[in-house]
Amino acid sequence: MSPRQIIDMQVRLPNTTPVRANFSAPIQKDIRVYGSDILFDGTNEVGIEHAGSLYRLKITRQGKLILNK
Repeated sequence: MSPRQIIDMQVRLPNTTPVRANFSAPIQKDIRVYGSDILFDGTNEVGIEHAGSLYRLKITRQGKLILNK
């Protein structure tokens, strides 16, 4: 297997980040925490309206988050 094939296989692995079992207890008391699986609900992009502007929060192919105005 070539190095390129190995990298491609690694990039396409599913995200296996564990989901917190107890959503009633936030990590910090002063912030709300939402799991990305709940926030995105099976999609790769959500819209956030803030101060009259629309922002787009996207999940990349590598499983990272990007916020665009």
